Amino acid sequence: MDALTIDADLVRALVRDQHPDLAHLDVREVPGGWDNQLWRLGNDLAVRMPRTERAPALLRTEHRWLPTLAPRLPLPVPTPVRIGEPSARFPKTWTVATWVHGEPADRAPISDAGAADTLAAFLTALHEKAPADAPVSADRGVPLTQLSDGMTRSLDDFPEFPGLRDIWQQAVTAPEWHGPPLWLHGDLHPANVVVSDGTLAGVIDFGDLCAGDPAVDLAAAWVLLPEGAAARLFDAYPHTDDALIRRARGLAAAKCLFLIQMGRNGELGLPGGKPGWGPVGHRALARVLAAAPAPAPAPASAAAPAPRPTGN
Repeated sequence: MDALTIDADLVRALVRDQHPDLAHLDVREVPGGWDNQLWRLGNDLAVRMPRTERAPALLRTEHRWLPTLAPRLPLPVPTPVRIGEPSARFPKTWTVATWVHGEPADRAPISDAGAADTLAAFLTALHEKAPADAPVSADRGVPLTQLSDGMTRSLDDFPEFPGLRDIWQQAVTAPEWHGPPLWLHGDLHPANVVVSDGTLAGVIDFGDLCAGDPAVDLAAAWVLLPEGAAARLFDAYPHTDDALIRRARGLAAAKCLFLIQMGRNGELGLPGGKPGWGPVGHRALARVLAAAPAPAPAPASAAAPAPRPTGN
């Protein structure tokens, strides 16, 4: 598999073999992607070709659940319409999905504060109670205590951001989510949403779709939205409370460090590195740090109330 070149000729041949009614459509590569290599198929479809070991399972998750979820979502999403089975030409699952028009936010950042309302409406529609057979993740939508070891290592790698330790401590000590597991996108960052005229125009890459704590998606308040828009999102989102805001801010800090690390890897030419993600991560991290309340002084007594965080 590693030696197999995924090029336009291969994509055309696979479409011709398994979905001949689509074979007349133009095929052209789209830069980017993480688990999957993306190809436009005509104007309104896309072919997603897996290039990591986990990618075929993620594609099957999308194929199983997105057609059910998409009709209730208020933004375009890449709804799978065909599945490509493993074959002699290509030994892994691949899919054909609807194309979501717009520019990825890592190349065209959201600038309209009104996108907070759009994102809140999208997440409100998505975050419904998930069925018992919904997928679950080992590291998304889970209690933050399960992520502490990994976050500690990340913080050790970035000593230049000491304020993040307080933000993570506030997050990991906040009350856990006690509601039912909700449907989650699971990976909302700038490369997984698209923008048109400065505002949110679509959400893509649902491979990490799972059920759990909505804080993982609410981290997008700082990772995606412009300065000052986070409070507007939390005002519009129905499940907001202090604990959710604290958990979401901690997860936003973790996502920012991931973006910055991928940027560093890209500058070094390491596999999977994304040079353009570094500046995106730094801008988002500045929003996270600006939103964090100053560490509270030691309370005079155990009964002293904790300060209420803001979503700014």
